[in-house]
Amino acid sequence: MVVEYPLKVRWGDTDAAGIVFYPNFYKWMDEATHEFFSHIGYPTSTLYKEQQIATPLLETKCEFKSPLFFEDEVIVRSIVTELHRKVFKISHTFIRKDVMVATGYELRAWTSFNAKPKATPIPDEVRNKMMPENTEEFND
Repeated sequence: MVVEYPLKVRWGDTDAAGIVFYPNFYKWMDEATHEFFSHIGYPTSTLYKEQQIATPLLETKCEFKSPLFFEDEVIVRSIVTELHRKVFKISHTFIRKDVMVATGYELRAWTSFNAKPKATPIPDEVRNKMMPENTEEFND
């Protein structure tokens, strides 16, 4: 399942040259991940509030193809590309006017914060909504 997260570049997102400052891509990937979970029916705020579950980052990467500028309108397309027992990889593609400007991913762990933070298996009902048909599922 691909979930789209639209955004508009704000003045504060840019550097002195008027180009988006690179950490904002990581912020937008994080926001897009939260949007993904809301879209599949598991808002991250509710998961934490009701079950003490969060999805902290283990690894992240972004490759920049073309700069973004103030007031650019962008779509972040997010899809789970790897699904392990406790860990998943969500990939993000940044599109401006049908042109890819960046790609990236986040590797995250399904984590219980009931006591000491500990990775825990992703429930089947969540996995079924995360896992698109074209994604390879990994067993570990």
